[in-house]
Amino acid sequence: MRDDRPSLMLFAAGFGTRMRPLTDDRPKPLVEVAGRPLIDHALGLAAGQTGRVVANLHYRAPQLEVHLAPLGVTTILETPEILDTGGGLRNALPLLGGGPVLTLNTDAIWRGGNPLAALRAAFDPARMDALLMLVRPEDALGHAGRGDFAMDAGGRLTRGPGHIYSGAQMIRTEGLRDIPDRVFSLNRLWDRMIEDGRLFGIVHRGRWCDVGHPESIELAESLLERPDV
Repeated sequence: MRDDRPSLMLFAAGFGTRMRPLTDDRPKPLVEVAGRPLIDHALGLAAGQTGRVVANLHYRAPQLEVHLAPLGVTTILETPEILDTGGGLRNALPLLGGGPVLTLNTDAIWRGGNPLAALRAAFDPARMDALLMLVRPEDALGHAGRGDFAMDAGGRLTRGPGHIYSGAQMIRTEGLRDIPDRVFSLNRLWDRMIEDGRLFGIVHRGRWCDVGHPESIELAESLLERPDV
């Protein structure tokens, strides 16, 4: 039977510099929160929502390969250099297949609705080239700043304070081939979408913790312990 669920790209190649010293001997996605590696929390969101799951690897890749192989995750190694989010996604396209894909960072803890399910339900390819899951600043833990995007009444995004990008999105990938560089951020593609009026967002119904520093682990664990979120 054909699986019409979108593929999922897990970004897992980074060096985890801000998470040192915990990442001195392991990749950041294997840092544990509440007794489980961060990447396992991300995979929990994917259950039932996605088709193939692909993770890009670079820093301490063998450790992640050993961990992910029994979980059915396809891995792709970025070598000799790390390709950033845009280059990494384009590099993985032969494994992800055609059509819009979901992408998810592996350094956050979520409470509330499943962000991947919400993105799938709200994505409209006739109007959107990408749909970003956003978080209100008051619902974000472990994250400083005034936000990344302003959103109009119809959900269309522009750069500016207002909402925080959560690291989850559904995106059409055709525009990646028009960027000549090998290493580049998805911000390059988003900026083109903003110019075309085709970058949209929805707001997460729940709370979110950016596990970017060792001290964020305690915040994330306290969020998981709260039954009211």
